[in-house]
Amino acid sequence: MDASAWGLLASFLAALVVLAWPLSRALAAICAGRLPRLLQRIEAPLYRLAGVQPDAGMPWQRYALCLLAFNGAGTLLLYGLQRLQNRLPLNPMNMPAVAPDSAFNTAVSFVSNTNWQGYAGESTMSHLTQMLGLTVQNFLSAATGIAVAFALTRAFAGRRADSQGLVGNFWADVTRITLWVLAPLSFAIALLFAGQGVIQNFKPDAVVTTLETTTYQAPRLDTAGQPVLDAKGAPVTDSAQTHQQTLSMGPVASQEAIKMLGTNGGGFFNANSAHPYENPTALTNFVQMLAIFLIPAALCLTFGRLVGDERQGWALLAAMTVLFVAAVVALTAAEQAGNPLLGKLGVDQAASAWSSGGNMEGKEVRFGIDATALFTAITTAASCGAVTAMHDSLTPLGGLVPMVLMQLGEVVFGGVGSGLYGMLVFAILAVFIAGLMIGRTPEYLGKKIEVREMKLVSLAILITPIVVLLGTAVAVSVGAGTAGIANPGPHGFSEVLYALTSAANNNGSAFAGLSANTPFYNTLLGLAMWLGRFGMIVPVLAIAGSLAAKQRLPVTGGTLPTHGPLFVALLVAVVLLVGLLNYVPSLALGPMVEHLMLWPAH
Repeated sequence: MDASAWGLLASFLAALVVLAWPLSRALAAICAGRLPRLLQRIEAPLYRLAGVQPDAGMPWQRYALCLLAFNGAGTLLLYGLQRLQNRLPLNPMNMPAVAPDSAFNTAVSFVSNTNWQGYAGESTMSHLTQMLGLTVQNFLSAATGIAVAFALTRAFAGRRADSQGLVGNFWADVTRITLWVLAPLSFAIALLFAGQGVIQNFKPDAVVTTLETTTYQAPRLDTAGQPVLDAKGAPVTDSAQTHQQTLSMGPVASQEAIKMLGTNGGGFFNANSAHPYENPTALTNFVQMLAIFLIPAALCLTFGRLVGDERQGWALLAAMTVLFVAAVVALTAAEQAGNPLLGKLGVDQAASAWSSGGNMEGKEVRFGIDATALFTAITTAASCGAVTAMHDSLTPLGGLVPMVLMQLGEVVFGGVGSGLYGMLVFAILAVFIAGLMIGRTPEYLGKKIEVREMKLVSLAILITPIVVLLGTAVAVSVGAGTAGIANPGPHGFSEVLYALTSAANNNGSAFAGLSANTPFYNTLLGLAMWLGRFGMIVPVLAIAGSLAAKQRLPVTGGTLPTHGPLFVALLVAVVLLVGLLNYVPSLALGPMVEHLMLWPAH
């Protein structure tokens, strides 16, 4: 990495900490129910209307059932909205109803916070579907993830044993997170985006004449519209120049804000954040990157505040940062090294005053390699999936990095809520391993980690690799799966592996060389997204209920410190070994083999 890349990374991390610190205070107050009286008065009518008692805690089973029912209903409503959009208002371009398999995939995708898109948004979804369906689920899926993180945090923070294992009230959590965190932050970011040039309107597509022109000979017409003839009876022609382009319109800024803040990632346009109407300037690009990591980083500090030891939150944040910086360095170096195939074609890949150098294929010239590599690492470390580059055109090792970041369980900051509770699952495993080493019953923050918790931890960690690897095996074994592969060989396998990895880990980005908008892939990836999301959430809530029912033990001389550099190193090692070990054989068949083919030994 050069000095500019290091400077961009340092600026990003510094700005992130500065913004996450005050936000963590607000999140802690919401999680603990310490809201100002004015806010309580505003939300009280909503609870009365819904028949909800916000202070009434729920055992984990009821919390999980409410969560599943809420998200199941959201899936059905979003599916119906897509299927009926041709009969509904705010459809100025007369978009037809979305096909059943695509509507199913999209409904599950946005409800599960994945936002995988097998379609081009500007040519598929009406304005109403974009706003009432996709944007609304961007809020609610993000709120669901944060609610689960709140439930697990309360379980660790509780000092007295709760015989019922109460973990909070799901309806109160979702309401408060949406009203007092996501909505105001999204409003502020949307205003900034609109001021920078992100469009926000309800207009139909605009046809404009561009600066690019085409010259042609057109017949001259008289006032009656008839061709003008010269003395010899030949048509008189004039030179004419015109070039027109159709520009899609719509409510983009409002969707763009929550798309990033909620680590959703689904773009209004097919080009996503590479489109100048979604990401017009270097400032919006930087703000988008900050928005993706803002809540995941703040939740780590929130955790430390609520358990009574802020060092615990900083330790989790430090482990995430170590893994993230390593990923950015590896990805940037891989892309700056260039592509030897382009070199053979005479493409100059050397850095100069006129070029950033390296492998610029599939990247936005406005942002270059440094900002693109940083954005790519951020969006796949978090479960966001927004893109400023075509990931399919990354070098083999460059494509390996975002794939690995997702396969780690997206705990390197991760999605809103899911990053924290995913890293806490690994932290429980880390203290269990440490306990085995010293022959002592493991504890984390005074809560004993016993057989039940370890069974649930194992289930939470293994569910995603099982879905990814089985799904990939099915896709490359049947004709309907291989039919979508445009690049046979290791790269084609990587495209399939990336798609299943992205779906099951609720990321949503794609290598995009795979033709995935088919009934087979829409169904397979839809199931992977649902199992990857809720197959992990249920065991995490069960862990929360089990820990909430336990007394918090005092710290003794034999207690493993979980706030220092030693524990951070142990946690990083466990994430790498356990999170990645399941995928090494599949990675060897894809990006690793492709790298050896691209860079043969000399």
